[in-house]
Formats: sequence, C-alpha cells, structure tokens
Amino acid sequence: MRCTSKRTFCLVLAFALLLLTGCKGAGYSAKYSMDESASDKKDDLFYPTFASDLCVADEDKKPEDSDLEIYEKASAGLFDLTRKETIYSKNINLRVMPASLTKVMTAYVALKYGSLDQVLTAKSDVYVNESGAQKVNLKEGDKMTLDQALHLLLIYSANDVANLIASNITGPQGEDFITLMNEEAVNIGATNSHFENPHGLTSDEHYVTAYDMYLMFSAAMQYDTFSEIINMTEYSTTYQDAKGGTVEISKTNTNGFLSGAKSAPPGVTVIGGKTGTTNAAGHCLILLARDTNGDPYIAVIMRDEDAGVLYTDMSRLLEEIVG
Repeated sequence: MRCTSKRTFCLVLAFALLLLTGCKGAGYSAKYSMDESASDKKDDLFYPTFASDLCVADEDKKPEDSDLEIYEKASAGLFDLTRKETIYSKNINLRVMPASLTKVMTAYVALKYGSLDQVLTAKSDVYVNESGAQKVNLKEGDKMTLDQALHLLLIYSANDVANLIASNITGPQGEDFITLMNEEAVNIGATNSHFENPHGLTSDEHYVTAYDMYLMFSAAMQYDTFSEIINMTEYSTTYQDAKGGTVEISKTNTNGFLSGAKSAPPGVTVIGGKTGTTNAAGHCLILLARDTNGDPYIAVIMRDEDAGVLYTDMSRLLEEIVG
C-alpha cells in the first residue's frame, strides 16, 4: 500500500511539473486544410504554431549601435527569418491603412481557394472610379486566368484586377471574398487587421499593422507562385475582351528596387515585394531581401511621407541587415 501511494505521488508530481514548465522548445508545423478541388498546385503550405516559427515584436526596437531614424509617423519592421528575430521595429502594432499592400492578402486567399487556370470573367463590379487609382481598364465581360490576374495584381497593382479576382473566387461583389480575407488573417495570427475590400483603396474600417503585414507576407510567400511573381521586373500577356477579341498588355513592376529605379545597399539583394500608396495611407512598401549568405529578411515600412523618403528610409532599414 505504501509503495502504491509513493508511486502515485511521483506520477502526480511529474504531471504537475509538466504543466508548470510546458513544452518549451517543442515547435512543429501543421498543414492548412486545403480544398483539393480549389487548387491544381502541389505547393505545401504550412502555418506556424504559436510563436514556434515567428519573429516577435511588441515594442519599438533597434540594434544598440544603430543610429537609424525613419519618418516619425511611419510604422516599420525588419525581420530576420533565419534567426526568427526582429531586428528593428517602430510603431509596429499601430493600426494603419495599407493601401495596395492589401493585395498581398488578396493573392494569398486567391491562391488558397482558387486554381491558377481558372478563367475569371469581369462582372459589373470590376470598375474602379476613384480618381488616380491604378487599373488596366477591364470591361464587363473581359476574361483572363487567375494566373494572369495575379501577375497584374502583384506586379502592376491593378485595382480593377483585385475586384475581378474577388468576384470570381467567391461570387458577385466579392463580399464572401472579403469575409475570407478577414478569416484567413485571423488564422495566421494577424488579429489587428480588418479588410473591407480586396484592393486597398481608402475605407475607414480597412486597416492593418506593420507586424500583421509581416505575418501575411510570410504566409503568402509559402506559395511558389507568389514568390515567383513578386520577383518579376515586368509582365506581358494577352487576354480576351467581351467581344472575343485579344487585348495585349505589358506592365513594369511598381517596386523601384525591381524596376531598377532604386538600388539596394551593398551586401543586400531585394528579391521582391509589394508597393502601396494612397493619400490616406501614405507610402508603403514590403520587401523580401537576402544578405550575402542568402539568408532571408522581410522589411516593411508603412505610412511614409512620400515616395522619395520611402525608398531612402527603406534603404536605411535594409542597411541594418549588414550592420
């Protein structure tokens, strides 16, 4: 009886210690559930369990020997994907309008729920009337594949193409698509974000944080198609108009580092990214970059003052990679 009691006590004690200490250091990945009928891609998409494969950023931070200063109203972050370390953060959890950085999430949802060879047909909601909004001037009845649409969405940042994608993946007006954007944002941990449209044109309750953009960009990068498109400097294709004719289109990447208009700091290679600009959101840019060892980093700046300041600030931020 005494032996049984002693053994029971030891088991209880061991279990209690396990509860107190947890499973620190035990990280693993689990697959997203994907509707196989919704995708002809063989990409394996994994999401990280809580903090197991993510950089953490709760407050402003910069390296001790750094004198980096960027535009005071901007929010920004630099994330070392190899060491899972946040190198720099400023206003990282401040809710801001994302402008066309929204299209990162649009692409992610489209890749998860759509098929690259799926033919999209422009509906009455394809038109974008906001002054100055970037578009390829799609007309109702025009047709292109999702693969073509994703290229125009990410390379040229076409707002009418964002509407085309949303209304075809889930249905007219894209309302269900917006619901998916918000649900998937929560699923990847971007809980400080809320979307009201697939393109990022100004809407009062449409916002993200710089940290959430890092999470969404990381998730999208796990699709090979996304990673390939954001690395392209230009794109040419033809699509079918409503009368069955052919429309030729050729666009250059809006990212200055990709188009050749801007140069990365020595020792840093910009692989790709996404731009975004509206009067309300300011100037925004998120990038994937690598150092001379090939180690990857994500850099994001939102709500910067103007295009010139944005690229100057981003170059200074990227300099932190090489110290």
